Amino acid sequence: MAKIGLISLGCPKNVVDAEEILGEVAKAGHEIELDPAAAEVLIVNTCGFIQSAKEESIEAILNAVRHKTSGVCRSVIVTGCLAQRYGDELAAEIPEADGFIGLGAARDIADVVSRTLGGGRVVKVGDPGHWWLEKRDRVLSTQPWTAYLRPADGCDNRCAYCAIPDIRGDFRSRPEADVLLEAKALVDAGVRELNLVAQDVTRYGFDMGGELMLPKLLDRLSEIEGLKWIRLLYCYPTRVTEDLIRAIDGNEKVCEYLDIPLQHASDRVLRSMRRHGSKQEYLELFDKIRTVCPDAALRTTFIVGFPGETEDDFQELLDFMERVRFDRVGIFRYSPEEGTPAAEFEGKVPRRVMDDRFRRAMALQQQISLSKNESLVGRKMEALVEKISGKRAVGRTYRDAPEIDGAVYIEKSSAKPGDFVEVEITGAKPYDLLAR
Repeated sequence: MAKIGLISLGCPKNVVDAEEILGEVAKAGHEIELDPAAAEVLIVNTCGFIQSAKEESIEAILNAVRHKTSGVCRSVIVTGCLAQRYGDELAAEIPEADGFIGLGAARDIADVVSRTLGGGRVVKVGDPGHWWLEKRDRVLSTQPWTAYLRPADGCDNRCAYCAIPDIRGDFRSRPEADVLLEAKALVDAGVRELNLVAQDVTRYGFDMGGELMLPKLLDRLSEIEGLKWIRLLYCYPTRVTEDLIRAIDGNEKVCEYLDIPLQHASDRVLRSMRRHGSKQEYLELFDKIRTVCPDAALRTTFIVGFPGETEDDFQELLDFMERVRFDRVGIFRYSPEEGTPAAEFEGKVPRRVMDDRFRRAMALQQQISLSKNESLVGRKMEALVEKISGKRAVGRTYRDAPEIDGAVYIEKSSAKPGDFVEVEITGAKPYDLLAR
């Protein structure tokens, strides 16, 4: 048996992959080692979404193989999206690594560990598969009171800029009974907040019977005793139905928080991106959400510099942001991805123009975010405490997803990490809140 360390990069879906990999190696009798320098086997769970993520993953692999000469490491195994997409090429370019396994082959991680420790080299990519559909043990890497729950994976949307369907495969839902079983096990282990995550969580169940089943799933999850918060991540705009909005409004355990990536607001650019829906439909959607759930926190992402994006298109995006006034916005510079239709589009936007648009969009959103936060001053809210820093507790409200959103800094608090406490908002910053 060996000490196994794992380095995981990328999105929350990768976090779930990493936790299931750790579950497999632990089940095989290996010891999980948190210090990479002390690990005999290092597993690098990579991201391959955009160029910057790929570069970060390559650097992590190279850092891992250095431990073979400077530490006790005997084997480096690369998995995740980058290994799925470029496994054979990476194996040729980085001979110091001992294994490259794709997403579907992750079920065999314990065997791959044994083979590489025995001196073998394993390159096993193949079909991305859906190994996670099977019941898996997980070793949580998040704080013990919060966890990600994946009811589905893969994607059928086929946006022009995105390689995820080629990496992760077609959309596929897990049976409801399996999702509920895993959710209950997590809550029984002390989890109070479940963050539902998928490439398109709003499509849940459609592949199993032609019906959008997320509202029903939320109702069933809310029946789990001991569960406090349920949060939705990555909703596709045209599948945020009235039934779903009503389910969020009518269920006290479901956070009034919607992460709905739009990517743009110009109809011309949306068509070029092969996105469904129009600017007018998006405006009507957000008006409907705020009519039913006036306190809903709305998050989205936009891409600037998509091929063919004009200054008029970009101004339309800024006007849309000003009109909707999202609580949270992530801005990405367009990254051409090999094998995607958009990589061959004409009308490339110069980097300096892309950078300028990024800065302008971020500056506008910072103003909006500060104004939204200032409007909360004086309100009483519930916060989940996550750590103690000096005499302050640091936590999150229902408006903040773990890792990606802001925090609330609570003065003179005797609360402990994992506690839910009532606070009064006393001050606001562009992304964070002050409270007592």
